[in-house]
Amino acid sequence: MNIAATTIGSPADGALAVAAIVLSLLVAGWALVAALRHRPPDRMQLIGLAVLELLLLGLVLVTAVALAGGDRPGEPGSFFGYLVTLVCLPPLAAVLARMEPTRWGSAIVCAVCLVTPVVVVRLQQTWQVLGG
Repeated sequence: MNIAATTIGSPADGALAVAAIVLSLLVAGWALVAALRHRPPDRMQLIGLAVLELLLLGLVLVTAVALAGGDRPGEPGSFFGYLVTLVCLPPLAAVLARMEPTRWGSAIVCAVCLVTPVVVVRLQQTWQVLGG
C-alpha cells in the first residue's frame, strides 16, 4: 500500500475541535437571540468568546505538537491560513462587538461564531488532503 494513499488523522480532530464547534454554535445562538431582541452584546457573549479563544489556542498547541513530531498537513499554505484566521476570529468579534454596542454587535458575534465551525472543519480537511 502506498503511504501517500493512507488517510492521516488531523491533530485538529478530537475533543478540542468538537468542544470548539459546540461552544461556538451555542454562543451564536445566544447572540442571535440577543440580536433579535434588539440587545447589545452582553457579558455572557464576551465570556463565551474568551472561552472559545482558549479552546482554539489549545487546538493550535495540539497542532504545534503534531508538527514538532514530524506530521505535516496536506496543504500547508491553506492549513496555516485557516489556523491563523481561526485564532483571530473570537478576538476580532469581541473588539467589533464592543465598538458596536447595539443589536448589531450581537449580530457580529453571531456571524463570527457561525463561521468558526466552518473554519475548524476546513482546517481538518486541509490536513487530511494527503489521504484523499
